[in-house]
Amino acid sequence: MISLYDTVESKVVPLRLRDPGQVSIYVCGPTVYGPPHIGHGRHTMVYDVLRRFLVWKGLDVTFVSNITDIDDKIIGRANDEGREWQDIATKCENIWWKSMDLYNVDRPDHVPHATDYVDQMVELISVLLDDGKAYLTGDGVYLRVSQVADYGLLANQDLDDLLEGGGDRTVVGTEKENPADFAMWKFTKEGEPSWPSPWGDGRPGWHTECVVMALDILGEGFDLHTGGLDLVFPHHENERAQAVANGKNFATHWMHHGFVEMEGEKMSKSLGNVKNLLDLAEQFDPRAYRLLVLQSHYRSPMEVTEATLNNAQAAMQRLDTFARRFADATESPDAEAMNEFDTVMSRDLDSAGAVDLMFRKVREANTARDAGDGGAAGSAAATALEIASVLGLELESSGDDVPAEIEALVQRRTDARAAKDWAAADQIRDELTAAGWTVEDSADGPVARRI
Repeated sequence: MISLYDTVESKVVPLRLRDPGQVSIYVCGPTVYGPPHIGHGRHTMVYDVLRRFLVWKGLDVTFVSNITDIDDKIIGRANDEGREWQDIATKCENIWWKSMDLYNVDRPDHVPHATDYVDQMVELISVLLDDGKAYLTGDGVYLRVSQVADYGLLANQDLDDLLEGGGDRTVVGTEKENPADFAMWKFTKEGEPSWPSPWGDGRPGWHTECVVMALDILGEGFDLHTGGLDLVFPHHENERAQAVANGKNFATHWMHHGFVEMEGEKMSKSLGNVKNLLDLAEQFDPRAYRLLVLQSHYRSPMEVTEATLNNAQAAMQRLDTFARRFADATESPDAEAMNEFDTVMSRDLDSAGAVDLMFRKVREANTARDAGDGGAAGSAAATALEIASVLGLELESSGDDVPAEIEALVQRRTDARAAKDWAAADQIRDELTAAGWTVEDSADGPVARRI
């Protein structure tokens, strides 16, 4: 079985399944008030790769990722632009899915929307009010975090250490009993959308949305809850706190990925270094960004620069050339190498190790074919292609980009170089140049490019 770092235990532990052979996963989805950026890209691709790998291992995965379609940021943008908040949410959600498709992120099995779960949120809040776990103020309903015995578990701090941090995205009102108490329900302000409740019209707090949706679809004690390190506290801690206060078993395992850094700085809107995924796709092959994500361990910071993106894009071009060269291969993947892939990925989702293995098999395949060992070449190629597929890297093997006659010249040049017929190799290079092509030699094989 796969082992993953658990935020609560602060170590890598086996992923314990509630139901044998089945994996239930909740991924915190977007708040749809703007286009997704490269941080969202890493977030979705890490868990997309995890899901693909678990399915490849033969597990039945239920993958849930929500849409937060009502939030302060959505309302703020709508008010700033004089538009309906529903219009903002709908259009931004469409942009989100367009971006996910562009970067080959599979759609979740379930996509709950916060606005569809308001009645269940009201029900949860009512129960916690009746039990004395929550209380009313002039601006909403707050959870008494002092009533949650292990509050701060995810942050690995006790309540006393967290008191000054507050519990919400912004500190609202002045009637909170405790600085760490957070809003479960916010009473309506002028110009804001609202829903009815027994204690007054308003809207749910962000943390209440996710706890209700996760438990409704996946049930108690679901296997895995994921997100970025920025969500550990307060969001995930406050989700968990509400479930615990309501006597519910929440997630068994908590998984969080590291930050994205641009030019050595953590990606931040305040720094102005947030890169839109759609804009990025106009400059670079979207697969290059996926490869860049894969080459970084999910818990480590990921550096995104023009140089790292260019390197990843060049690597994808080499992989495409490789896929075209072995498009006719019929051999099966090497069982021993695929076992190694399984072992590497099962060890805390080491996608960087898996990418290294893939490129190693690419080199082995090219070397074997150059040496005339078709069987070994085909097996190594099938292994590399299988790994690429599991990682969500769609390679272009049709040969549409490089004409067949150019591919043939490249292969003749490769054969000439293998035979150390340098004069013939140079002559073929001149033919390629005359046809408008050049060849770059790399450890992964020759790459033909238009001049």
